Amino acid sequence: MFALFKKEVQSYFYSPLAYVISALFVLIYSLSFITWITSLEKLNLQFSFAAIFYDQFFYFIFLIPMLTMKTFAEERRANTEVLLMSTPLNVFKIVMGKFLAIGLVFFMIMALTFLYPLITTMYGEVRWGSLICGYLGFFLWGMGCVAVGMLVSSFTENQIIAAIFGEAAMLLLFFMDGFSQIQWMQNKPVLSSLLSAVSPKVRFEGFATGVFRLSDMVFYILFITVFLAWTMISVEKRRWNRG
Repeated sequence: MFALFKKEVQSYFYSPLAYVISALFVLIYSLSFITWITSLEKLNLQFSFAAIFYDQFFYFIFLIPMLTMKTFAEERRANTEVLLMSTPLNVFKIVMGKFLAIGLVFFMIMALTFLYPLITTMYGEVRWGSLICGYLGFFLWGMGCVAVGMLVSSFTENQIIAAIFGEAAMLLLFFMDGFSQIQWMQNKPVLSSLLSAVSPKVRFEGFATGVFRLSDMVFYILFITVFLAWTMISVEKRRWNRG
């Protein structure tokens, strides 16, 4: 599995993809950081690094499908899927190898933004507990989106389609808590409560305020596990169809 993991990581950094995504990610974070700083006195706000992730995640998730679109779609397009399936690796190791590779790339991209808290310590005070809590929550939420994107990529051989439908699925999850507030949903309190309970955005609110709740962390882990399991089923089904 390590060989596959290494190959996947290298495939991102041997192409412009990782650098383009990193640049866009840092650009979005930088603009948000500047906006927050310039608005502190005007709007009497309390600055929070985690709040940047919370407020701008809508824009961040447009970048995640760019990481996941090629995981399986590229294998089909390049006709390397047969070679991958014929290796001694089982489906679990194949999916986890790719997932962990994207996880490392995503972590490295996030790490670039850590420069801002370090700069802030020179001119002010950083609440490190709240900061780490926010970064942890954002990483878990992002990895949940990665698992969703990998599942979508396993359905098609077209990377563009994988990116578009992956983005659609992530946006659906992003606005899930909003759907629960629709009047029609309010008339069905059980369904409305269920949507709020399984909303990744609602679960991130605790992390964004520096409050670590074990239930929120367990939710994200289960969320990731479910979508990775579905991805394994999808890949295994194609292996059996190929005989």
